Amino acid sequence: MRSNKRRAFDKSPLEDDFLILEAQRVLSTNRQEGVSQWKGQHFSFVCPSLSTYPFQWFWDSAFHAIALLHLNQELAKQELRCMLHAAQPDGFIPHIVLWQQQYQQAAGVEFKITLAHPYFTATTQPPVIARAIERVFEKTRDLVWLTEVLEPTVRFFDWLQANRDPDGDFLLAIIQPDESGLDVSSKFDGALGIDYRRPNTVYDTWLSAMDRLFTIYRDYRTDAGRLLRLDAFNWEDVAFNSIYADGLQSLARLCRVAQYSEAKAAEFELRSARVTEALISKCWDQESCAFWDLNGLDERPQQTLTSSCLFPLILKDLNTSIVRKIMDRHLLNESEFWLPFPIPSVAANEPSFDPGFETRAIFRGPSWVNMNWYLYWGLRQHGYEDIASELAHRTVEMIKRGGMRECFNPYSAEGYGATDFGWTALVIDLLAAEKAFV
Repeated sequence: MRSNKRRAFDKSPLEDDFLILEAQRVLSTNRQEGVSQWKGQHFSFVCPSLSTYPFQWFWDSAFHAIALLHLNQELAKQELRCMLHAAQPDGFIPHIVLWQQQYQQAAGVEFKITLAHPYFTATTQPPVIARAIERVFEKTRDLVWLTEVLEPTVRFFDWLQANRDPDGDFLLAIIQPDESGLDVSSKFDGALGIDYRRPNTVYDTWLSAMDRLFTIYRDYRTDAGRLLRLDAFNWEDVAFNSIYADGLQSLARLCRVAQYSEAKAAEFELRSARVTEALISKCWDQESCAFWDLNGLDERPQQTLTSSCLFPLILKDLNTSIVRKIMDRHLLNESEFWLPFPIPSVAANEPSFDPGFETRAIFRGPSWVNMNWYLYWGLRQHGYEDIASELAHRTVEMIKRGGMRECFNPYSAEGYGATDFGWTALVIDLLAAEKAFV
């Protein structure tokens, strides 16, 4: 059980001009612009990291747009507009868009990706885009822009329901671990045959597992529904579905504002409620007070305690009793998630916990700013303003110590992974929020 003796928290207002300038520098330096040979399309977006990820990535761009709102509203709108230029007629939106032809070969060599087209992948990522569109519209009130980006986003959410919910239980399934955004998370170890006790083999084993999936999927990539029926990797991910349910609520509100369709708005509200109900009825474990991912057609609970298990906290209509249990049992537990620089991607008492990035495999222990950002807003809407503020303060301090890095040691704040990482700029949204709430 957690200790009640938490260290004293400095409640002074957050002011950090240096981090704002650093975020501005990264978002400016990482901008990619040009005309793609794909459809002669002009592109302008922020890549996650020039040295590591020079392409456009789906959920990264959503986070970039939110950060850009505090610096340049036109660029925030452009970030999402550019991503949506890759939306396909059936509604699918890829997780990577390779606008620049010169990077395509390197992408295939350096990353485990499968292309549906020379310019984009056959996989998607968590649908953060709806929340991002709502945030940008709230700030800009640009109805013309909203009308432009709303249609392809509605089609994408409909594509998800049609192609990723084969059993009709309202929980979406992903077909590869990287579709969760948490690529090599230790919650996938059992399904992928990874042995956490041999940290130097973790990443290579993951690569081999991905190759096996690609071989199984090779002849079926054009039939999204068939991929899940193969049951090679049929994973109902709690974090992905929480983001999806939250996005459906955003879309319902946006449909009404844009006078898109009252019927569609009502449908999205109902779908969101049903996703939340399914998370509670199928994923919530009353005994452990955690939400578990489900694996396979037979929906086996995967009981590795990760930050994903906490993610329904982002849902406004989550039962207050469940919220309180998650907070007391896990999030504020100093032997699990409430470490000096929270929130670790894997609980500290899990055997696979890798806070020092020894495996060189992501989401196995270090803290990530995007996860903190989502949970910050979830804590606020459930009335945990003081805890949210403390999380914001610790996140700011973490970045001050570790720099604009991809992820951070939850004990020391040492930065790991890519340098000058784009979504770490979400810190300026946290700074702005804390200033507004003082």
